[in-house]
Amino acid sequence: MLKRTQFLASAAFALSLAMPANAESGADAVIATVNGIDITMGHMIVVRSGLPEQYRQLPDDALFTGILDQLIQQAVLAQAGGTDLPRRVRLALENEQRSLMAAEHMDSVLKDAVTEDAVKSAYDAAYAGVEPEKEFDASHILVATEEEANALVTSLEGGADFAELAKEKSTGPSGPRGGALGWFGPGMMVPEFETAVIDMDVGAISAPIKTQFGWHVIKLNDARAKDAPDLDEVRSEMEQQVRMDVVDAYIQQLTDSATISRKTAAEIDASQLKDLSLLEK
Repeated sequence: MLKRTQFLASAAFALSLAMPANAESGADAVIATVNGIDITMGHMIVVRSGLPEQYRQLPDDALFTGILDQLIQQAVLAQAGGTDLPRRVRLALENEQRSLMAAEHMDSVLKDAVTEDAVKSAYDAAYAGVEPEKEFDASHILVATEEEANALVTSLEGGADFAELAKEKSTGPSGPRGGALGWFGPGMMVPEFETAVIDMDVGAISAPIKTQFGWHVIKLNDARAKDAPDLDEVRSEMEQQVRMDVVDAYIQQLTDSATISRKTAAEIDASQLKDLSLLEK
């Protein structure tokens, strides 16, 4: 059996035989030259990293050809335009450089930001001590007029079955299932409906309630307190909150210590923002 060093040497030799004699590697490897201007593997890597995920899943050889074609085409077009950078291009490059440098630095700041302690602190800040949200399970019968709604209340007070009346009389989409709406929380129903339900006791039937949809007769089937979610259920949200908090605090710290002078919109003609012709001057 080959020793480890012999095996590695043999493997390296076999790999060298499999590679083309002129194969280059590394970000500085020149992949193409257009009128004396080099396109390197680094240029191609940057292009690929910015592609949408579905394109990055393509085979390497297909991406290699497509990206290189694009860079060559861009090179010949850029060279045909001359060596003087138009003002709008120069300004766009300055903005892009600023954005990329800022993002690169924030990546380093955030590298170790999402710790378990930070996530737990964010979770506690969001949910600890917060009153449980109340949820309701209700059914309703929707009709067009107050008179119809009052007649329904009279029938229900006389012992009529709510679900059967809903199937027979309700014009809403829940009618065929006996008016059942299932569980819902604050903000999920129109305000008039929600206000009526909040003031009801379980098992009670409401007086007619008018909303934009018509007249409702409501039965509150049940109510419950919705507990805060477990940390693992909202972990991704808490991790994102940690990142946002770190970014906000760090930017505020840098801004507070920077020497900044700035104009307000009142001091300058803000309508110039729309004037692309200014970039041609």
